[in-house]
Amino acid sequence: MEVQQTAAPIRGAEEAKQKIVFSGVQPSGKLTLGNYLGAIGNWVGMQQDYRCIFSVMNLHSITVRQDPAALRRQTLEVLAQYIACGIDPAKSLLFIQGHVSAHAELAWILNCYTMFGELSRMTQFKDKSKQHADNVNAGLFTYPVLMAADILLYHTDLVPVGQDQKQHVEIARDIAERFNGVYGDVFTIPEPMIVRSGAKIMSLADPTKKMSKSDPNQNAYVLLTDKPEDILRKFKRAVTDSGSEIRRGEDKPGVNNLINIYCAATGSTPEQVEQQFAGKGYGDFKMAVGEAVVEVLRPVREKTEDLLKNKDYLEQVYTEGAFQAARLADRTLEKVYKKVGFLAKPKR
Repeated sequence: MEVQQTAAPIRGAEEAKQKIVFSGVQPSGKLTLGNYLGAIGNWVGMQQDYRCIFSVMNLHSITVRQDPAALRRQTLEVLAQYIACGIDPAKSLLFIQGHVSAHAELAWILNCYTMFGELSRMTQFKDKSKQHADNVNAGLFTYPVLMAADILLYHTDLVPVGQDQKQHVEIARDIAERFNGVYGDVFTIPEPMIVRSGAKIMSLADPTKKMSKSDPNQNAYVLLTDKPEDILRKFKRAVTDSGSEIRRGEDKPGVNNLINIYCAATGSTPEQVEQQFAGKGYGDFKMAVGEAVVEVLRPVREKTEDLLKNKDYLEQVYTEGAFQAARLADRTLEKVYKKVGFLAKPKR
């Protein structure tokens, strides 16, 4: 695989007019259909209109115990899947979070400007504390501060999130405004970019819960690397609702979820889906949704497999990406150091 340029250049005068978008996914497991339709698929289109920075968030992943070898493998897999989904390293800045030490350094400083009460109200901490009651660590509690550091280091304007993640952007805004209130305009105040289309793909086994790779039921989620026969099997077993009509309704979370997935996979509207499957049963509809997902994920799976055979290329991408990201992040960190009264780091 020949590559002319593997890391997006630091923006110049023209690019400076573009708003900056930052986002990332943890490599704590394989990426799911929910990650693709709800996040990464939307990122691809943003590359034309924004200065995009995407990271593999490996620092966040260790708030839950990880197998070290598996984490290293999954980090490369997520990087490969970003590219396979359409994230272009020549257009977007693509790097592994742990390769840029400024993230951890800024997180510590911001911890000192974040209130205990703010963190204790975060719903994700409450949820994960219940899921991992034997490992309620400080990192899990201060997780939103590291997320704020991720965002603020790059003067991010927009953070693409689902409605359920908006709280993390809000606390990043609160921290930035508090810091700026003491030291002047150091940080750009980020705005949440609420992604409407396909923003929340639900579990196939329990459509009242978000699709998650950490679900113990493997039939609850579809992986980007799943084989076609596995995808069809999972949709065949997908939970529906009482009745037999293919229509949306507050009392039909299972069908609502399948309609959302079909719309995201085919570009259809919910109204078109209801018309297309009028008079047909759940069995036919679930098969059609499964087939649509197979076709959407086929090129992603095949390109991921190809990229993972070329680890030299992936190393080139994340090495150049880390260099570019560190240059940007260190500028912000130097300013923060000066503001809080730290001596400047010695030049190497």
